[in-house]
Amino acid sequence: MKKADIEITGMHCASCSTIIDRALNKVEGVKNTNVNLTTNKATIEFDESKTDEATLVNTIKNKGYDAKISSEADVVIEGNKQKKEFIKLRKSFYFSLLFAVPVFVLGMFFMKNPIPYQNIIMWILSTPVQFIVAWPMYKSAFSALKNKSANMDTLIVMGTSSAYFYSVFVVLSNQGHVYFEASTVLITIVLFGKLLESKAKGKTSEAIKKLIGLKPKTATVIRNGEEIKIKVDDVVVGDKIIIKPGEKIPIDGIITEGHSSIDESMITGESIPVEKNKGDRVIGATINKYGSFIFKTTKVGANTTLSRIIKLIEDAQGSKAPIQRFADSVSTYFVPAVLLISLITFISWFFILGSEFRFALIASVAVLVIACPCALGLATPTAIMVGTGKGARKGILIKGGEALETVHKIKNIILDKTGTITKGKPEVTDIISLNNQSENSILSLAGSLEKNSEHPLAEAIVKKTEEEKVLFKKTQGFKSIPGHGITASIGNKKYFMGNSKLMDDNKINFNKYKLKIIELEKQGKTVMLVAESKKLIGLIAVADTIKDTSYNAIKQLQKLKIGVYMITGDNERTAKAIAKQVGINHYFAEVLPEDKANYVKKLQKKGSVAMVGDGINDAPALAQADVGIAMSSGTDVAMETGDIVLMKDDLLDVVKSIKLSRMTMNKIKQNMFWALFYNTLGIPIAAGLLYPFTGWLLNPMIAGAAMAMSSVSVVINSLLLKTKKL
Repeated sequence: MKKADIEITGMHCASCSTIIDRALNKVEGVKNTNVNLTTNKATIEFDESKTDEATLVNTIKNKGYDAKISSEADVVIEGNKQKKEFIKLRKSFYFSLLFAVPVFVLGMFFMKNPIPYQNIIMWILSTPVQFIVAWPMYKSAFSALKNKSANMDTLIVMGTSSAYFYSVFVVLSNQGHVYFEASTVLITIVLFGKLLESKAKGKTSEAIKKLIGLKPKTATVIRNGEEIKIKVDDVVVGDKIIIKPGEKIPIDGIITEGHSSIDESMITGESIPVEKNKGDRVIGATINKYGSFIFKTTKVGANTTLSRIIKLIEDAQGSKAPIQRFADSVSTYFVPAVLLISLITFISWFFILGSEFRFALIASVAVLVIACPCALGLATPTAIMVGTGKGARKGILIKGGEALETVHKIKNIILDKTGTITKGKPEVTDIISLNNQSENSILSLAGSLEKNSEHPLAEAIVKKTEEEKVLFKKTQGFKSIPGHGITASIGNKKYFMGNSKLMDDNKINFNKYKLKIIELEKQGKTVMLVAESKKLIGLIAVADTIKDTSYNAIKQLQKLKIGVYMITGDNERTAKAIAKQVGINHYFAEVLPEDKANYVKKLQKKGSVAMVGDGINDAPALAQADVGIAMSSGTDVAMETGDIVLMKDDLLDVVKSIKLSRMTMNKIKQNMFWALFYNTLGIPIAAGLLYPFTGWLLNPMIAGAAMAMSSVSVVINSLLLKTKKL
């Protein structure tokens, strides 16, 4: 399966996106489509053997819209395109206003005492607005008609055309009252609404624009022993780049010489500079503070962390939340229903109740205008764009609308211990010899055995061995037993190192030392047993310190009425000690990496579950959970497996993710409520329901203004998310 991003020009409302969505889904080989009104993009997943990108583009074009494949270059100029669209709308608005003002003045203030040829002057002034300014609306309405559908522009075109052509009939027959001001002012008001909407929509994508702006343009590389400045696009993997104090790091890599402190706030949201030494990873677009260093590039182009973040946010902002399906289904039936109500309104007033033609016309036009469902179409995507953008600025990358919506429903959350609750950098705290050997001898054996292991605890032991300058011994037949430990031979002797399960499996008796092991485990330490053949010869205790923010974050999660569980491979006593320190009442101990997903599955029977892990050995559990939250400073695996990626390893960001989801969903619900409430209330008033009791009939111009402001208010309400504190 392949995924294509297509830019679309000419969409005006939710009905437009629905037309395109339906057309694409009819193409053979298309598996999934997402047409987003706010971003003017379609994301399509399709089978390459059955269709191609050109066919998909032509399918959209055949529906009356312009389309082209989106590229990374298009992302960079997206801001300029929005600006050009805004300028074009502004010019059209001023042009329309130039004609609409005199028509309005003549129609409203010279009604009783008309000037000579007033109706003809109004006709002349109205015509450019009706057929030049409103031409894109006519084009869109005709396109919808061709596709056996109707959209927002259908309602505007039918309403204004009715008023305009009836007025032309009045001028030619010299009978009745003209309504040129209604059609002209209405088009101008609708245009003004689109102008405000365009400006507001531009602000919803500011997060991506700012990230794109962070991309450095040049890099100083060392080639053939010389320093040369080249474009970042010309850098290749393996290039050595020199960075001086105050410079922006152009691309991702690994430090090979020197050290420094780096401001990574633009990627992680963390304001404190991070110390970097030889072997540490650096991220493109971050800022070097004080030292100088040389690093070797590891990723270029679209594979860099910044490029992947931009792509991830783009996909998220273009995605649909499940709640959007409700809005889409309403929009599908809403416009035809409004056309029917407008027709019924005209027939009822003119033919049944015997009102004047102009009265029936005003009522039916007002129904067409006030019922435009564009506010409903904007309700979800604008909130998602602002929500995901706000998260990105805080170092919280939310992969899509579905993840954003699901998080707010979470009932329980499982936290992996190592690297999530704890720092993930354990240290050796105790070395206990159980025979006449020295502690250094036990450390030498342990360090030698663990040197081939990739486990975090092994790293701590190897580091301690190096620090104590103890010699490593040569091993043979190294074997790792996940969840138990390791085994290897040194010389003619076989050694075992791991937990009590490993000892039991190999019939190594350690009963004599159980009390000592329990004592260490009650202190929250992980105890590893070292055995030579069938004899226990030493104990090594390792402790992983708890992160400063873990206790506070867990308390906040509990305040949000979310059940908090800890999962770890440690034994019962160690797990209990750690859980107690951070205030967790429920935990799963002695869990093998491959079994973590099963514990998630069991907990899902009680409700939706979020899993928080480092994105490496937790990948199956992250995938099984309703929402996977990966804490791994933007590593490749985290970006692939997590629904939410936290760019800094801080549990408080899990709390912020949940709060952000709840805030965004509240905004979506508010937007939908007001859009539906407005239409539901507005249609009967526009149809003249209150006229028999109050004598009040809604003027189409007022209906147009109200309709335009409803769309703008939805976008502004979404933008208010930016002001909320997480």
